[in-house]
Amino acid sequence: MRVSTPLVSATAPAIDPTFDNVWDELVWRGLVHVSTDQDALRALLAGDPITYYCGFDPTAPSLHLGHLVQLLLLRRLQLAGHRPLGLVGGSTGLIGDPRPTAERTLNTRETVAEWVDRLRGQVERYLSFEGDNAARMVNNLDWTAPLSAIDFLREIGKHYRVGTMLKKDAVSARLNSEAGISYTEFSYQILQGLDYLELYRQYGCVLQTGGSDQWGNLTSGTDLIHRVEGAAVHAIGTPLITNSDGTKFGKSEGNAIWIDAELTSPYAFYQFWLNTLDGDVIARLKVFTFLTRAEIGEYERLVETEPFRRAAQKRLALEVSTTVHGAEATAAVIAASEALFGQGDLTALDAATLRSAVEELPHAEAEPGTTVAQALVATGLVSSLGEARRAVSQGGVSLDGERVADETAPVRGALPGGVSILRRGKKTLAGVIVRD
Repeated sequence: MRVSTPLVSATAPAIDPTFDNVWDELVWRGLVHVSTDQDALRALLAGDPITYYCGFDPTAPSLHLGHLVQLLLLRRLQLAGHRPLGLVGGSTGLIGDPRPTAERTLNTRETVAEWVDRLRGQVERYLSFEGDNAARMVNNLDWTAPLSAIDFLREIGKHYRVGTMLKKDAVSARLNSEAGISYTEFSYQILQGLDYLELYRQYGCVLQTGGSDQWGNLTSGTDLIHRVEGAAVHAIGTPLITNSDGTKFGKSEGNAIWIDAELTSPYAFYQFWLNTLDGDVIARLKVFTFLTRAEIGEYERLVETEPFRRAAQKRLALEVSTTVHGAEATAAVIAASEALFGQGDLTALDAATLRSAVEELPHAEAEPGTTVAQALVATGLVSSLGEARRAVSQGGVSLDGERVADETAPVRGALPGGVSILRRGKKTLAGVIVRD
């Protein structure tokens, strides 16, 4: 398949050399919302390589955009010379961290084990397992499963004070809700603290990263290590990403944006980033790409002077899609986007990409023999057969890139994947999936 080449290629992951310290770059990118001692952290990250970690619980079959912040942070710190531990929570995933309003439904052990494998594969794609600072994957079930309840209470539980645990944001929110909180979820912060302690003991891990909404769980570990080992270790809480218009980031049509191509297609993923608001795009470039501050500064200028070109959004979509789905899949979705709007050959697209593109448009399924007029009504491009006939007679309708002269012409699904593209006017598109 031939695809058009993006005007700008994706950037290879690298640390911006204009910063003296990776800590300064993290702060500039807006990745530090809360942390332990900042001066100590800055000195720590400027010194010899350290071991650090981030944990991911298998509470779903894929990670989503909120997790992508942490995956890229892991990568940035590794590029700066530090040693990452990617933790997938085989034990904490059996419980799940407390949600603000309701108890989680516990998944079966078999489901959690399957999701552990899937998430492990996803995390591994963002890390390097070669060189002096090679990454290592760990599973907290390895050190939790052998513990008896008595051992857990005697060796770990005795170091926790209930009053302090009740003050954690996630716990206090649940205590004030109608659902309350079970002892199971109340204990989650102890398990996460145990993780940090074990990683400190086994690998000398001295830094944990996570979302700022997990701060209570992050400090559970720093406090436990201080009590048990008498050592000072660190944590960084990244900000929760929000949209400038008040909507929740990482959702499209109310659904999560997953990094698994089977759950969110590369086309839908690319379109999500392409639709970023002008007021958000520069912040997104800082967090989700490896562009330098000079490059991002240039895109900030273009947003101010030539916003209609949407250059920053196109670069953002290119960069993040390439990072998550690879250059080939990204080139395919860019080609599909261009072809749908008359800048490429629809017949040259691969079937899977075109089918996923159609599913993001207003679309309908149709039986063989469905006419253009009927398809126009079914997809919502017109409200009646009479309006469909008028639109065709006025020359304002095209099918698969060709102008339609007869409203009774059949929609054959002649494009790859058995689909057709209807266009009314210059910019109003709909897809038709013709049943076999």
